[in-house]
Order: sequence, then C-alpha cells, then structure tokens
Amino acid sequence: MDNQDILERIKALVEEEHGLREGSQAAGAGAGAGAPDILRLQQVEEQLDQCWDLLRQRRAKKDYGENPDEAEVRPVSEVEGYQS
Repeated sequence: MDNQDILERIKALVEEEHGLREGSQAAGAGAGAGAPDILRLQQVEEQLDQCWDLLRQRRAKKDYGENPDEAEVRPVSEVEGYQS
C-alpha cells in the first residue's frame, strides 16, 4: 500500500463517517443513532486514526532515508493511546 492508496482509503472512510453522522442527525436528536451505526462510526474513526498514523510513519521514514514500505499498521490500542 503506497501513500496514494492510503489517502484514497482515508477519503473513503471520511465519506462514510460523514454519511453515518448525517444519518444519526437525520434520525432526530431524540431518537439518536442505532447501536450498529454507533459501533460502525467508532470503527471508522479508529481505522482513520490508523491510516493517518501509517501515512505519518511512511512520510517520516522517507524523510529520514528509510524504506517507507517498512511502515506497519499499528494496533488501535496503540494509535488511540496517543496524546494530542
């Protein structure tokens, strides 16, 4: 997977995230999103974080003369544990 593939995956996930958020808003404030939508939204957010992390790793490796293809997707528990 190269940087362009990752960016395309990010774009697809962002579109899905927006669709899920719009769907929950359309359901009305009182009704809210159903459990499957909330679970899927969480999964999409986690996958987005992993994709952004992988892209940052690849760019850093390239900047330091290393092989970007050696970058690996990190577990959600690691990526989600980063401080902003």
